[in-house]
Amino acid sequence: MRITLAAVGRDKSGPTRDLYQHYVKRLSWSFTLREVEERKPLPATALKLRESNLLRDALPKGATLVTLDERGKNLSSQEFAQMIGHWRDNGVQDLAFVIGGADGLHESLRDTATRSISFGRMTWPHMMVRALLAEQLYRAQSILAGHPYHRE
Repeated sequence: MRITLAAVGRDKSGPTRDLYQHYVKRLSWSFTLREVEERKPLPATALKLRESNLLRDALPKGATLVTLDERGKNLSSQEFAQMIGHWRDNGVQDLAFVIGGADGLHESLRDTATRSISFGRMTWPHMMVRALLAEQLYRAQSILAGHPYHRE
């Protein structure tokens, strides 16, 4: 299974990037980061639509899409692992996660997602969400492999 993370913004060096890379390096799944950015100053609604279109264009064709959105479903780590395992076991070749910009994801992209998940009701910095996702993917991989990294 190949995993793609499409995200708005460019990551800079620092602790969140280091944490993100720490977990990405541990993944046995193929993992690709695709960063998009709109530099034109646009009104919030137009910017949200433009960023969502850029994210959509960055995704592999036919990928199972998961949006990271505050309105998404809160999952336990076990539930997240089961979701990933289900797709892996049912032949999903490309799994894509998207993180929107400061104004979020346009509904046209959210509506095409297979799942929408949230890391809680709090607002997280987008670069921190990358690290949280990378850690949860590593945790899911560990759970599915029966590795003791995750403890109940």
